[in-house]
Parts: sequence; structure tokens; C-alpha cells
Amino acid sequence: MKYQSNLPKVDEREHSKLLNEGWTPLIEPQSVMSATFRSIPFMILTTLLSAWIIIVTSSLTLKDFGITSSTDSLTLSIHVGFLIGIFLLLVVHELLHLIFVPQFLKSDKTYIGLTWFGGYVVTEEKLSKTRYLWVTAAPFIILSVLLPLVLSLIGLLTPMIKMLILLNAASSSVDMLNVVLITKQVPANATLRNNGMKTYWRKSEGERKNAGGF
Repeated sequence: MKYQSNLPKVDEREHSKLLNEGWTPLIEPQSVMSATFRSIPFMILTTLLSAWIIIVTSSLTLKDFGITSSTDSLTLSIHVGFLIGIFLLLVVHELLHLIFVPQFLKSDKTYIGLTWFGGYVVTEEKLSKTRYLWVTAAPFIILSVLLPLVLSLIGLLTPMIKMLILLNAASSSVDMLNVVLITKQVPANATLRNNGMKTYWRKSEGERKNAGGF
């Protein structure tokens, strides 16, 4: 595992090599801004789903958002603890991506870092489709679907935690966009890998042989 402050770049020589070896580039957004824009519908859906879980298991009011009102004013309060919580959420979110990468501590092809838009985890290790989907979706499933269910059962679903859960749901929108793209484009038994931020897939060896490939 390596730490770096910039997003890994696509190696053009590696790109050509992968194409020659039968890897197919995933049709995906080519920039962070493009991915963010295309993920807006997912941001709405993931946030609504998480909010619905919180409402069903507990409650969700304007007061939970730090908003209070009186007859002649509306007040928004942001506590220092919430700002610390956002930073911890960022760390935990990325660690949940990381821990689903096989042997990530020993991997010299797995990168973690912070940039102006937040954190990231990228691995150039070869992963099965199922594993790749788990790496991608784990932070949303664990933090914004399962966590509110568990915390509501033990009475620890506080207003600040509710806010952080919803924030994680919104910030998982690009992850969920990737889940949809992979699910639609990649065959069930295929292998995926990255070259920088670019994703590639290839059918299993047996399927390629049956299809007359190498």
C-alpha cells in the first residue's frame, strides 16, 4: 500500500499493453468533475434511502440538522464536534474501501491519499467482479444502511451521527454510479483492474478460450 497526495495517472504504455492482452476499458466518466455531475441522481437516491432508514428506525427532524426556529428567526448551529466527525467519516469511508482489497498492506499496487475533493483508494490489483463491487460499495452499505439499523437498536443513533450517515450517503454517489456501470458492462465471471483511475475488465480465461481468444 502506498500513500500519495495526487490521483494516480493513467500510464499510456500500460494502457496499450492491457488492450493487447484483451482487457476492455470500462465506459466511465473521464474526470472527477464529470463523475460528480453524472452521480447527482445517485446522490439523491442514496441520501433518500438512508434518510428513510433513519426515519423508520428512529426519527429525523430539522433539529437533527442543527436548525431551530422561532416566530421571527431561523438559526443554524454547527458544532466543532461535527467538523471533527466529518474528518473521521472521511477516514473511515476510505478505510472501508481499503480493507476489502485483498492483502492491501502488502500490495505495492494499491494507493490511498487525500486531494482537494476528498480521499480516495485505488488498486491496480486484479479483482473479481464481486470483490470489486464490494470494494466500491462497502462504505455506503456499512455506514449508511447497516449502521443506522444497528445504532437505532442500541439507542446510539444521535443527531450528529444521523447527519454523518446522511453525509456519507451523499458522498457515496460516485461509488454507486461505478457500481451501476460495472454491473451493466462487466460479465459475471470477469476480472477487473485499474490503470491509474481508469478501469478495465476481461473475461475469465476459460470463457476467453471457449470464445477462441488467447
